[in-house]
Amino acid sequence: MHQNYYFLKQLAPRLHRELAGKAFVEAFSQEKDELILVFAEPETDADNVGEELVKPFFIKATLTSRFSCLSFPEKFDRARKNSVNLFTDFENAVVDFVAVFQNERAVQVRFQDGKRLVFKMFGNRSNLIGVDAGGNVTQLFNNKLLADRNIRVDLLDREIDQSFEAYLENKLKHDALFPTFGKLVNQYLRDRLADIEIAEERWNVIEDLLKQLNASEFYITKIDLIPALSLLKMGDIQAKYSDPMEALNAFYLTFIRQSGIDAEKAEILRILRKRIQQTENYLDNTFSKLVELENAIKNDELGHIIMANLHQIPERAEKAELYDFYRDQPVTIKLKKDLSAQKNAETYYRKSKNEKIEISRLSDSLEAREREKVSLKEHLTQIENMESLRELRAYIKSHGLNHTHVAANVDELFKKVEFMGYTILIGRNAKNNDLLTKQYATKEDLWLHAKDVTGSHVVLKNQPGKNFPAPVIERAAELAAFYSKRKNDSLCPVIYTPKKFVRKPKGLPEGAVVIDKERVLMVVARGE
Repeated sequence: MHQNYYFLKQLAPRLHRELAGKAFVEAFSQEKDELILVFAEPETDADNVGEELVKPFFIKATLTSRFSCLSFPEKFDRARKNSVNLFTDFENAVVDFVAVFQNERAVQVRFQDGKRLVFKMFGNRSNLIGVDAGGNVTQLFNNKLLADRNIRVDLLDREIDQSFEAYLENKLKHDALFPTFGKLVNQYLRDRLADIEIAEERWNVIEDLLKQLNASEFYITKIDLIPALSLLKMGDIQAKYSDPMEALNAFYLTFIRQSGIDAEKAEILRILRKRIQQTENYLDNTFSKLVELENAIKNDELGHIIMANLHQIPERAEKAELYDFYRDQPVTIKLKKDLSAQKNAETYYRKSKNEKIEISRLSDSLEAREREKVSLKEHLTQIENMESLRELRAYIKSHGLNHTHVAANVDELFKKVEFMGYTILIGRNAKNNDLLTKQYATKEDLWLHAKDVTGSHVVLKNQPGKNFPAPVIERAAELAAFYSKRKNDSLCPVIYTPKKFVRKPKGLPEGAVVIDKERVLMVVARGE
């Protein structure tokens, strides 16, 4: 929240007290994406007019795409080399006032000659913008942000009706009234509004939140192990300040000094928690679907009911109300009018086979995801207690907890067959084939595909230190044949090669690859 409007709104008057009446001395950069601005006030002794300015005030603007923040060092020694003067048009200009733009994450330093420096604190698009007396942009610190050249600073102020009446008109949605709350504040507010439906009570919560945001209480905290400056009591609070400049300095030092273990640990914990939440959502949805399937009238039962009542079904009927002897009550069954009653029954029997396969697949998937959830929670507990960066990295590597593997489950993405202790993964379509080959196959895995026809990519997962047994290769080849256009051939040639000899040059269509080295095995297509 160091870039939040409500923080900048309190920082601006504090900067005004420091800068009003001071002159702009210089601005220079000696580190990429870092700018130092120097202000000072002339001595009042008339004999000393024109002498070097005294009592410098420094603003350090760190404006990277990853982290943007202002800080205020007490002193700063400029390097003799590799530093560049910037914003030279502002030299000797005297500061008139400092103010935040209304409902905007931007602070302006206005000079007595009408020029302005605008600190635009827009996350990874933060910038320092020089503006002449006519309101025209004259210079950018980050010239890559081309849109900033067309900014109209006079239009940055945003007047928004933030009354209770406007809240009612907006159907109790606060986002349009308070677009500057930001992610953390919105989450904080949603948690407190979750069980409140009465408009007046919801508005009281919002008003209480606004009081907190304007209370001049600034907390250095950690949220998911990442340092943050907060206007609310959130996360693991480390310190509290009443001065916004002191708070910002403390936050800046805390952030840049955070150890590698904190940053990497926070990232992998974030990924694991997200994956656990996704898994729990999947379990809830899949369980509901399974219950629905198991409680519904089964297709084979409908087929039996039709066969038992063939004489009661008229020709070309689109539905029939028949006696359900399973439940001792009437049931209405949909029919295809172009089919005879017996053929309709056969259709339901075919659907029954798919229905049983679907129920079995959902049950297996639930078991697999339950196991995955337990495993993810175990990883979470282990990593939360780690203090060594080396230990953390070794754990992540040994358990395959890189972003790709944590982000998705192979049981969902691909068909999976276990044979003699080996795992065989099968692509479902052209795009899915690319995903399997490019992201989920390692260079030592065995890659298989039916020769000269379209079909699924098949990957036989390597077991370190072991050669692939011939029966396992043959089984994987049978699956590659089965999931191809050669499925019904008496014999099917199947290419197999280590994944390291499979390439995907740029421009090839989905599912297409180039094989640098291959062997061919003749097999009979056989499914799971």
